[in-house]
Amino acid sequence: MENIKELSLEEKEELLNILKDRFGKNNNRHQNLEWDQVEVKLKTSTQKLWSLNQMEQTGGEPDVVGFDKSTGEFIFYDCSTESPKFRRSICYDHHALESRKEFKPKDSAINMANSMGVDILTEDQYRQLQALGTFDLKTSSWVLTPPDIRALGGAVYCDRRYNHVFLYHNGAESYYAVRGFRASLKV
Repeated sequence: MENIKELSLEEKEELLNILKDRFGKNNNRHQNLEWDQVEVKLKTSTQKLWSLNQMEQTGGEPDVVGFDKSTGEFIFYDCSTESPKFRRSICYDHHALESRKEFKPKDSAINMANSMGVDILTEDQYRQLQALGTFDLKTSSWVLTPPDIRALGGAVYCDRRYNHVFLYHNGAESYYAVRGFRASLKV
């Protein structure tokens, strides 16, 4: 039986207020979209609201960045200035975590994303986010790694330096205090 994760009424109201306030302060991220339409979707999406709360609680500051016309869903990304604070110092995935013999990080980006019910940003999504503002000037974020790179032990991450977005590689088992991951969620 699937474990449905749900927020209390108070938690829902608090999160909706935070999201509404952020939506209103960042119109450049979601031009031509109305909060009332987003709110209706959120109120009928219990599991997705729980996932958005996980994004918020881990420092992601989720906000609407688009609308998928083919599915009728609003797209949320982590919009915190730096990689979410409580999702840093992690390696890329479970296999990388298990491969470390000592000094293991507390978790991995893919494990955390799965437990939160969200997806890790792809490189293209990361670049779309960077078109909406300036992010990761001091931190970096793991992005979804192509299978052929991961099969060879690598993983990729992005950041913004010198007013450009860069894609880099590292061993998937590596972790740094300034590297986390950014998530996306469709509601």
